[in-house]
Amino acid sequence: MGWRLIVKAGANLPEVIPGSRIENIQDYHRHRYKQGIPEGVKDLPPGVPLPLESNLAYMNGVSFTKGCYIGQELTARTHHMGVIRKRLVPVQFSVPLPQESIPEGAEILTETGKAAGKFRAGGDELGIALLRLANINEPLCLNVAGNKVKLTASIPEWWPKTASK
Repeated sequence: MGWRLIVKAGANLPEVIPGSRIENIQDYHRHRYKQGIPEGVKDLPPGVPLPLESNLAYMNGVSFTKGCYIGQELTARTHHMGVIRKRLVPVQFSVPLPQESIPEGAEILTETGKAAGKFRAGGDELGIALLRLANINEPLCLNVAGNKVKLTASIPEWWPKTASK
């Protein structure tokens, strides 16, 4: 994912991390969406996401050996049973969309109109969505201001190879 640093004003970043470069926040979010990485309450609304659906175990954000945390029993049981039906995945729109035009939690549908998941964050042509794994390879669409916008989902390269099962 690269680096995000908090440094003193005027710090010379190439001295701190040789070979580094400064990008703007939009570039950071585009990179994050391409990789399917959630961040903050917009991507992970409080009380809604489950750690395994949000790929936190893939990012070493969940421990299965130490306890006690809220939701530990459910998270551990789900992990060991191996049944995770939905995950946050990168999505790409067929046309660029302004971020403001996509309602929070907008429903993503299959071509037949069946619910496939919910849009979480993004804009322009990229975003992330919580999708049913069974629907990832299907043609999908999002209703935006009464128009159906096609989108495609993908499995990030950094996921373990057994993850899409």
